[in-house]
Amino acid sequence: MRSRVLGTALFGLGVLAIVFALGLAFVVAPRAAQLPYDMEPTQSVAEAQNATFLQVTSGAAKINTGNLRSTVTVQPDAKETAGLEGDLDGSALVWLAGQDVVNTSLNSERVSAYSTRLAVDRETGAAVPWDGAWLDTGNQEKIEYSGHMYKFPFGTEKKAYPIYDRDIREAKPAEFVKTEEIGGLETYQFTQQIVDGRQQLDPTQLSLLVDQLLGDTATTAEVVYSNTRTVWVEPVTGQFIRVSEEQNKILRGNNGQEVTLLDADFTYTDDTVNRSVKAAEDNRKKLNLVGLWGPLGLGLLGLILAVAGVLVALRGGRGASTAGVPAQGSGGHDDLDDDGKPATAGSHRAEG
Repeated sequence: MRSRVLGTALFGLGVLAIVFALGLAFVVAPRAAQLPYDMEPTQSVAEAQNATFLQVTSGAAKINTGNLRSTVTVQPDAKETAGLEGDLDGSALVWLAGQDVVNTSLNSERVSAYSTRLAVDRETGAAVPWDGAWLDTGNQEKIEYSGHMYKFPFGTEKKAYPIYDRDIREAKPAEFVKTEEIGGLETYQFTQQIVDGRQQLDPTQLSLLVDQLLGDTATTAEVVYSNTRTVWVEPVTGQFIRVSEEQNKILRGNNGQEVTLLDADFTYTDDTVNRSVKAAEDNRKKLNLVGLWGPLGLGLLGLILAVAGVLVALRGGRGASTAGVPAQGSGGHDDLDDDGKPATAGSHRAEG
């Protein structure tokens, strides 16, 4: 009886462990592979040495050379996220992001800056259509984002992903190139090529550049923009580990004259890379625990307990059946005499 109870208990615990394993794998893990509502603000710093760049100070445009530092910050906007409706409610987050570029060769004077607000999908990290999105490069304006800007999907694959470029206001594919180890972490390298794009400038700013940088015969101009953008992504989390951009901008006047507005190779600082590696490692361990090792461990434990429960119950059942049948020669029946009748106490005969 005790064996049957123990076997049933073990089997029940095994089934329960298997149910928990399935719950981890198919319920908890997908929810864990989403951007959290309480996401911590992030900051990444990239530097460009010996850059050529445009700097406008008090209405005066000048082409300078020096070292640049770009700081990009991303933080959640809890108030706007709480106000999302329809398909975006529960599936998207609102981010506030910005970039500040300074000339570190000259007292960290500001060269350029922007701020923006956008909604991103919690699973893919890609921008989603939202009428509350805006971009401010001097004047705040509505904008329609698409593609990725600050993160790739959880479970990044070896395929092309669209990355949105703010200068041309368009998403272009970043092709998978290879795997590469950074700080002991396997990453996927992607490269996006933008060649002879056209940067959109405010008409007032464009007029200022034409008047001050091009010859008297120029009446209008366009900004020709090229960029080779390379990102190294940790595939489980989709986090950017390293980013480099080889940017070039040329002001091309309708009189044929050209002026280089930007020639700079930006790349993440070592500190930013190290912090990115550490954050990705921590997040990957959490995701693997919930989505892989936890379900495997619980599933294996459940299988062992279930099998053990069945074996214990079967062994107990066999023991009970054997105990219910008196063994031959036992004292369970009266002895019989030679005539097949029950023997009395005095009917036993000694052999020999």
